[in-house]
Amino acid sequence: MSGITEKTYSESEVAEKLTAELPHWYFENGWIRRKYKTSGWKGTLMVVNTVGHLAEAAWHHPDISASYAFVIVKLTTHSAKGITDKDFELAKKIEAVVQWQPAEEEGSPFEGTPSDPRFKYMKYD
Repeated sequence: MSGITEKTYSESEVAEKLTAELPHWYFENGWIRRKYKTSGWKGTLMVVNTVGHLAEAAWHHPDISASYAFVIVKLTTHSAKGITDKDFELAKKIEAVVQWQPAEEEGSPFEGTPSDPRFKYMKYD
């Protein structure tokens, strides 16, 4: 939208940044990708909606594949024809929100989702 030329990263630079900053993401066929495993359809829909909200707020839209117990998120910057800072920043935000577990935060007033299979919706890394 802005017409500003964005720096694209080489394949080796992408791999380096993913290793350092987003270890559960990988590069394949021009996209950075992440597969989130869920405990079923409810969790899948929650991940899809979360990613959708974050992408819309950032005005940077991923490709999403959804199945019963997983979601695959793929990011690239079409206007730049490659991976840019937009992709890395959105991936970091998605990762932080989808993988958030308040029970693991020191001093959090939230206990997190119970371990009971009736309530479990994500398979955290």
